[in-house]
Amino acid sequence: MAQKTASPSIFAKRWRKFKSMKRGYVSLQILLITYGLSFLLPFFVSNKALIVSYEGEWHFPMFGYISASDLGQERIGEANYRELKELYKARDEGNWVLMPLYPYGPKESLLEMDGTPPHPPSSSHWIGTDDRARDVFARLVYGYKVSISFALIVTIIAYIIGVSIGGMLGYFGGLFDITVQRFIEIWGSIPFLFTIMILSSLIQPSFFMLAGLLIAFAWMGMTYYIRGEFYREKSRDYVQAAISMGASDRRVIFKHILPNSLTPVISFMPFAIVGNISALVSLDFLGFGLPPEEPSWGSMVKVGMANITDWWLVLAPLAALFVTLLLVVFIGEGIREAFDPKVYSRLR
Repeated sequence: MAQKTASPSIFAKRWRKFKSMKRGYVSLQILLITYGLSFLLPFFVSNKALIVSYEGEWHFPMFGYISASDLGQERIGEANYRELKELYKARDEGNWVLMPLYPYGPKESLLEMDGTPPHPPSSSHWIGTDDRARDVFARLVYGYKVSISFALIVTIIAYIIGVSIGGMLGYFGGLFDITVQRFIEIWGSIPFLFTIMILSSLIQPSFFMLAGLLIAFAWMGMTYYIRGEFYREKSRDYVQAAISMGASDRRVIFKHILPNSLTPVISFMPFAIVGNISALVSLDFLGFGLPPEEPSWGSMVKVGMANITDWWLVLAPLAALFVTLLLVVFIGEGIREAFDPKVYSRLR
């Protein structure tokens, strides 16, 4: 007698469907690889040396401050490692410097360059420099890490809060639901942009401050979806059966209702990431975001608009923003198709 093979789970079916959506699957791979590599950027794009060998001793500037005098360079403060490399090469005393592949930092002003900034693209500076002589390519790739990290932090934490509160509202209902709903309506009526403007006039916003402010307003949208899902699911027969068998509220929520209520969370998450990337870019462009010296696509767009004739300053951040958002939208499209109930229903 032939052995019966187990039927694949609904998650496996959805994953298989998502992988069949080539645009979404390839976009997910591209974003995962590039975002993972962004944490290794100091080893590839930086003005700090990876290793300095001086008088038989090895130094690792990537992991700490080293003064120029300790490395034989006549300079106050930290060493300029590009100049130090040329100095060691000219002296030919056996000392050497290993620099990253692209030896320029995102906050470094290259004032020693000939001419007046911004400088056009060249073999040394692939996308030129901005009006403060900062390398555009270095700021662009570091800005990618900032934008994606910001969007992921805001989306994940806001969704955790929204799912938690929405789930409790939908499950317990009654007076608790009515009371918290009124609070959400009052909180949601506070203008987000005015709040940012007031706080920006008092203190300089930081990465985590902006993330916290956006989280404080972003969790409400998902609350409504999860609340509705919980109201629908708790009336199902399988939930009533679990309650009649003595299952605790915790088991009913986490074992039965929540897994069947996550479709809007997973479907909307890519588009929430798009919205949060755009929110950071918009705040930086308006001057209410990160400090100007931080590598941010919004501040780069602002610099580009102030120097509209220097095409690379406008094209570079807008092209990076367009490609990134397009990839995330492709992922969202694939997830939406994979979770389409008309393709795989709960009864199939």
